[in-house]
Amino acid sequence: MLGRPVHLPGAMIDPITPTTLESTAHVVQVALSPVFLLSGIATLLNVFGARLARVADQAERVSTRLAGAGEAERIILGQRLDRLHTRSLALDAAVFLAALGGVATCGSVLTLFVGALRDSTVASLLFGLFGAAILCTLCALCAFGFEMLLASRSVRDRINQRRANAGMLADL
Repeated sequence: MLGRPVHLPGAMIDPITPTTLESTAHVVQVALSPVFLLSGIATLLNVFGARLARVADQAERVSTRLAGAGEAERIILGQRLDRLHTRSLALDAAVFLAALGGVATCGSVLTLFVGALRDSTVASLLFGLFGAAILCTLCALCAFGFEMLLASRSVRDRINQRRANAGMLADL
């Protein structure tokens, strides 16, 4: 009797079947996946923006110190500015890719609302847009990881430089 309509006088009732539950669950999954991805991308963009602001602040401080620096310090500060420039480029790439992932996610959501998944063209477009969103987000995370490695390298270099300077001062 499961899966077959029940005939009652004056009404036709379709009982909930496992197939109906599965299809409903699938619709909910398809509708919610882009929303969660978009929320994650927005969070990533917030983190990337905060990191970019820190890099900009550090670049400003280094540039200010560069004006009154001696020749040896100019070289060190110039190298630091070069590293900050590389970090800002990595963050620019991460922001652009995450934003592109967000655009692709929004496009996949739009495709869900405009067309039916049963149409193969719409399904292909949806798959392509959602796939592009995942790929862009993955690339944004790679660019962010690269920037994080640059940042940690810079921190280690500064620590080593301070240790070396402290050793030089101890020798005097």
